[in-house]
Amino acid sequence: MKIDISLDPDPLAVEDAASTAESDGYDGVWLGETSHDPLVGCALAARSTTHVEVGTGIAIAFARSPMTLAVTANDLQVLSGGRFVLGLGSQVKAHVTRRFSMPWSHPAPRMREFVLALQTIWRSWHDGEPLDFTGDFYTHTLMTPFFTPAAHPHGPPRIFLAGVGEGMTRVAGEAADGLVCHAFTTERYLREVTVPALADARRASGETLHGFEISGVPFVVTGTTEEQMTAAARAAREQIAFYASTPSYRPVLDLHGWGDLQGELTALSKAGRWADMGTCIDDEVLAAFAVVAEPDRVAAELLRRYGDVFTRMHLRTALPRQIELTVLDRLRS
Repeated sequence: MKIDISLDPDPLAVEDAASTAESDGYDGVWLGETSHDPLVGCALAARSTTHVEVGTGIAIAFARSPMTLAVTANDLQVLSGGRFVLGLGSQVKAHVTRRFSMPWSHPAPRMREFVLALQTIWRSWHDGEPLDFTGDFYTHTLMTPFFTPAAHPHGPPRIFLAGVGEGMTRVAGEAADGLVCHAFTTERYLREVTVPALADARRASGETLHGFEISGVPFVVTGTTEEQMTAAARAAREQIAFYASTPSYRPVLDLHGWGDLQGELTALSKAGRWADMGTCIDDEVLAAFAVVAEPDRVAAELLRRYGDVFTRMHLRTALPRQIELTVLDRLRS
């Protein structure tokens, strides 16, 4: 299993953070799309490292067009010397339409087409195929020499696709090189829903799961003092509650018989009662979504739950550095 780390993509801090992560022994650094552009962050991370993989975890596909993203991702593949991984996610309708002012419809079919369009564009550059992609959502049929990037030896970057529900998970299995599992998942959901959906999709495409990456970002609640454990648990409850309020993530709760929790949390979020949401996550729910353990037991519990499922796993920078390095060392051993 590869051990990765999710970094803050703040352009003023990411170079030092990425260099430190490489020195610490991580296999990859990933930058998400929140208050900063992860693609800018990946460029900086690539320039400040020599061998770790650098990826977006994730970039919001539907906020962009396949062509503009194809150009940027190709440049990052060159800049990193072939170490770039393009992690994509759909976001939810409200953010795509109201924050980015972009169209939203049929997210799984749209994402499948987005990925296929990227791959078609890259083939036109790397293999010289005439650009001829016509779909229901995207059309790319014009590529002249003036706008064609110069050939390079690294080839197109790999694409990882973020998914929670079966539909998007199947798209990842059909069209992408890996799946980025949302943090809002459980061991049971992974084993009973996610992995079977991936395996079915790979079989339908004439492939197996061999060589296909499954990347996880599990919650961890730990600390060396009672105060640290309490603070970590509170932060995890609040984040889990935030995700659980999203209707499209309800199937994870339904599998455990906790579906009513989603409606309760959605109502609180609409009322602006964000501070109250974390109190709805009881110890049973917390334990299903998060590894809750003393620092010297975290690695063993992560491997027990996910060691035969994930091919790579992210550790969160919210862990105190001493604890983070302890966990990393134990995972390595």
